[in-house]
Amino acid sequence: MTLFSLIIALLIEQVRPLPVQHVVVDPLRALSRLLVERFNDGQARHGRVAWWLIVLLATFATAVIHFLLWHVHPAVTFVFNVAVLYVTMGFRHESHFFTDIHLALRMGEIDRARSLLAEWRGGQYHEASSSEVARLAIEQALVAAHRNVFAVAFWFILLPGPSGAVMYRLARFFAEDWGRRTDVEFGQFGRFAQRAFEAIDWLPVRLTAASFSVVGDFEDAIYCWRTQAMLWPDKSSGILISSGGGALGVRLGMPVHETGEIVERPEMGAGDEADADHMQSTVGLVWRALVVCLLLLALVGIAGWVGG
Repeated sequence: MTLFSLIIALLIEQVRPLPVQHVVVDPLRALSRLLVERFNDGQARHGRVAWWLIVLLATFATAVIHFLLWHVHPAVTFVFNVAVLYVTMGFRHESHFFTDIHLALRMGEIDRARSLLAEWRGGQYHEASSSEVARLAIEQALVAAHRNVFAVAFWFILLPGPSGAVMYRLARFFAEDWGRRTDVEFGQFGRFAQRAFEAIDWLPVRLTAASFSVVGDFEDAIYCWRTQAMLWPDKSSGILISSGGGALGVRLGMPVHETGEIVERPEMGAGDEADADHMQSTVGLVWRALVVCLLLLALVGIAGWVGG
């Protein structure tokens, strides 16, 4: 049931992408504001209480609902699993930016590609070259594929029912909404949310990077992972970008023109300058890695069925 739930949710999401902003992000932001108003006094311990309250409660409630629905009928449980995965994944919400940027670069519409990249990532890229645009889009796609598909699937498999998917999605949201805030008024309230997400994402990040390595250039992916990942400001993203760049045989990172200035960044990956062809290769890398993961899950299920 786990494998089929993932496949069906992915297929539905490809055919009819969920409007994540309205269905997921906006309600979570409203909840976030409520929690901040009630709990935030600038101290880290109150941020920890608020995080545990909402994330643990939602995860536990999802597991209980799954358990109760199983006793009603397995088919109802299957529908519940697919519905929760459909809401928590949201890969197509971001991948359409990548597709449109790829098409714009193919057509030589560099200004359109820059505009789409700015809408996707934030910032301004009026002076970015086509190689810089391709590089930034590939980096964003590698991280997005992990956070919207691979990590969600990992926790869905590991915890009862879809409770793991709910836990990861909420932990990611609060890490982004609270953990990145540095204003004085907000204080240390988001520190625990950031650290909790780093702990939750520690193993999935490495499994995703390993998947990229297996389906791409294994030696370069592992070498780049080992020597470059720690140079990136965000260690988790660094692991994904370095291993993905090595697997693809493309150079990522490096200085880029962003918001009117040159932003210095370490070189990641190895090989050629990024271009539209490498963007197409990125799509293939992600799908091959996903297929390998699903096949492994199928083999584990068959082994358990035969052993039972």
